Amino acid sequence: MNIVVIFAGGSGKRMNSVAKPKQFLELNGKPIIVYTLEVFDNLLDIDGIIVVCIEGWIPYMHKLVKKYELNKIVEVVCGGETGQDSIYHGLSAAARHYPADSIVLIHDGVRPLIDEGTIIENIALVKKTGSCITCVPAVETFVVSQQDGSLFIPSRADSLIARAPQSFILKDILEAHESARIEGKHDFIDCCTMMSYYGRKLSTIIGPMENIKITTPTDFFVFRAMEQVHENQQIFGF
Repeated sequence: MNIVVIFAGGSGKRMNSVAKPKQFLELNGKPIIVYTLEVFDNLLDIDGIIVVCIEGWIPYMHKLVKKYELNKIVEVVCGGETGQDSIYHGLSAAARHYPADSIVLIHDGVRPLIDEGTIIENIALVKKTGSCITCVPAVETFVVSQQDGSLFIPSRADSLIARAPQSFILKDILEAHESARIEGKHDFIDCCTMMSYYGRKLSTIIGPMENIKITTPTDFFVFRAMEQVHENQQIFGF
C-alpha cells in the first residue's frame, strides 16, 4: 500500500496571518491545503491519506474533505506539541489503517506545487532502497558555524536541500519515532534528520525547484504566480 501523511499542524506565524493558519489561506477561493491534497487524492498510485491538523481546525478540515470530495482521506488527526510529535500522530494513525510494510510519504500541507512525477519517483525509490528524500540542488553557498566559532563551507556541488515528500517503509519510520520518544527527543527538524541520526541509509531524488513550502507572504505570491502559469498552460498550451 502507498499512503500519505500530510502535516498541516502549523500555525503559520511567519505568514503574519491573524485570521487563519497558513494552510487554510485561500487562492482563487480554494485553501492551500486543498491544492496539496488534490494532487495526492487524484493519483492512482496513492491508496490513502492521513491529515494531521490543528485541533481547533479539525471540524473545518472535515468540511473541506466533504466539499472538495477528497475521497482518499481516511482520518484527520490532531497535531502534537511539536512538528515531530504531529508527524508521529499521523504515522500512528496510518499504522491503525495499513500494513507495517506500506510505503508512507510524509508531505507538508503547504507544499501545494508538488507534482505527480515526484510522487511516483518517491514510491519507486522506496521500493528499491527503503527510503526517498526529495531534494533540490543548492544554488547558494552554505556557511556552517561550528562549536569552536570557526566556519565550515561545504562544496556547493556536493550540497542538496531536503524538501518533501520524505518517504519510507511505515514500520521503519515509526521505529525511529518511537526511539526518539523513548529518549525524550522531540525536536528533530524533519524525518530525514531523524532517520540519519539513527543510522538509517537514505536515498535521494532531485525534485522540482517550484516545490516550495509556503511559509512567508513572498512564498504565497510565488504560489499565485505559478498557479497562473499552470492555468495559462491549460488554455494556451505553453
